[in-house]
Amino acid sequence: MIFRDAGLDGVIVIEPDRIEDERGHFARTWCHEAFEAHGLAIDFVQCNTSFNHRRGTLRGLHYQVPPHEEGKLIRCTRGRIFDVIVDVRKDSPTFGAWQDFELSAKNRNSLYIPEGFAHGFLTLSDNTEVFYQMSEFYSPENGRGFHWNDPSLAIDWPYPPQVLSKRDESLPLLTNFHTLPVA
Repeated sequence: MIFRDAGLDGVIVIEPDRIEDERGHFARTWCHEAFEAHGLAIDFVQCNTSFNHRRGTLRGLHYQVPPHEEGKLIRCTRGRIFDVIVDVRKDSPTFGAWQDFELSAKNRNSLYIPEGFAHGFLTLSDNTEVFYQMSEFYSPENGRGFHWNDPSLAIDWPYPPQVLSKRDESLPLLTNFHTLPVA
């Protein structure tokens, strides 16, 4: 695995180090020792998957508050996504900063998102599947989010969503939500 600093504090892009032959390829996508060696001593307690029928499906922007804040390892296993993270650590010098990544079944990259970041994505193709590894169990009472099109963030989405849950459409703006403390 090749670990690359993605810019915002603690965010890492992980590229598979593929071994290829006539059969195809083999690559490790998770290794506790490798993550620990890169300062990412994290144990995942839950894995989730989301399948999205249509291009233009938006999920997010979501996070959890203490004591259930979560780190995530995200990978697109089918199709392509425009993946977005936002720093929601109130005292962080990059509070409100966002960054985008294209994750796809073709590039096979993973994105490590530490605690204190909101996460969301927009599908760039039909029949997209996303695999999540989580450092904390889902806690509905600690789940938060904010609106995907918050003008204070000015996220440069490739196009407006075509499919969006009622919950995600009704999320508040960034200025109206509870933030996480910097660890």
